[in-house]
Amino acid sequence: MPVPPFYDPHRVGVLYRPDVAAAVQAGSAAGLSPAAEDRCRIMLLLVDAQVDFVHPQGTLSVPGAVDDTQRTIEWLLENAGKVSTVAASLDSHIPTQIFFPTWWDDANGRHPQPFTPITLDDVHSGRWRPVYEPEWSVYYVETLEAQAKKQLMIWPYHTLLGSEGHNLMPALYEAVVYHTAARQTQPLFITKGLIPRSEHYSILEPEVKVPDHPQGTLNREFLSQLETHDRVYIAGQAKSHCVLETTLSLVRHFSDQPDQLDKLYVLLDCTSSVAHPEINFDALANQTFAELAQRGIHLVRSTDPV
Repeated sequence: MPVPPFYDPHRVGVLYRPDVAAAVQAGSAAGLSPAAEDRCRIMLLLVDAQVDFVHPQGTLSVPGAVDDTQRTIEWLLENAGKVSTVAASLDSHIPTQIFFPTWWDDANGRHPQPFTPITLDDVHSGRWRPVYEPEWSVYYVETLEAQAKKQLMIWPYHTLLGSEGHNLMPALYEAVVYHTAARQTQPLFITKGLIPRSEHYSILEPEVKVPDHPQGTLNREFLSQLETHDRVYIAGQAKSHCVLETTLSLVRHFSDQPDQLDKLYVLLDCTSSVAHPEINFDALANQTFAELAQRGIHLVRSTDPV
């Protein structure tokens, strides 16, 4: 597919008002068949490709994310005639959640700095004390460690509902709109992360189940939508966290269905890992993805044939 005229690769990392009308016009003029007619149904699953993770001045900016996003956009534009569905998750937070500084303090009332891990020993010793829901907070940290999950990490405030950081990057949004018009279909948007009491890296489930919250268990509705596709390409941010945990959720859910695992393609050059001053998240992610590839998923690049 030729690149449509509205797309400017130099603006991928720039904040501006998306030109929806130009994207719609270009898509309508592309001459592509409706997605409903596809015999092979392909989904592009965009994980948290939002301003706060991608823009260099985003509050949790991932190094390399602008280049990842450019490759993702160009992959979608070039393969618009093959991609049936674009699904995009939106990490969605409020200021008081268990992984933000507001939830915890020390004996002097000081909140932890971003990128501070909180262990069960920290909680039992009183080094860090929950300001909200103390019983649940102890249970949560204990459960994370018992399940061999990542330690509770305090993150910078990011992707807050109502803030600019919550939006998809404008150039990517235009590409999604172009696809919508070109293939006469609708994008799927999946909101996650609104549970105050749990991290929610995976699109499909929180780190610790919260059954009394609407997002607190497995998202079976989205799983059903995913199962109607023949291939699912995964891109977005961050490789070490939300992309990885989403893929792990899918592998767990489809562990006894090799045909479903064979559908999963991770676009490795369209995702990058969180930078941490002490933890090599990228090495850990690469090791886990290599293990998942042994179980049947595909690790590919945006330059590989679709």
